[in-house]
Amino acid sequence: MRTILLVDDEPDILFVLELLLRARGYHIVTARNGAEAIEAANANLPDLVISDWMMPVMDGAQLYRCFQAVPILHGVPFVFMSAAVPPVEVTQGTYLKKPFDPERLFELVERHVRS
Repeated sequence: MRTILLVDDEPDILFVLELLLRARGYHIVTARNGAEAIEAANANLPDLVISDWMMPVMDGAQLYRCFQAVPILHGVPFVFMSAAVPPVEVTQGTYLKKPFDPERLFELVERHVRS
């Protein structure tokens, strides 16, 4: 079973994403910010990270850089989410604008967990 790490400071968004992706058969791990996500990833290596871009404590960009610095996490793909205009820094991951169509989410997840 593939593991997806969901990272967002909005509990409602985490809840909905978790429901949608569990229904598709994925094992889901959640975190409310990048610092929690690092701990979660070290405890349960994800196949994919879906992360909000703007969060307290550690944002999506900082989280991505931390993953790149850790050999075991380096190759984990990212999908970034944000209601804001895509930041220029989003060059290494895929960007999903909130609110998003669940089918688009599923398409991105399938593309990343297959590779």
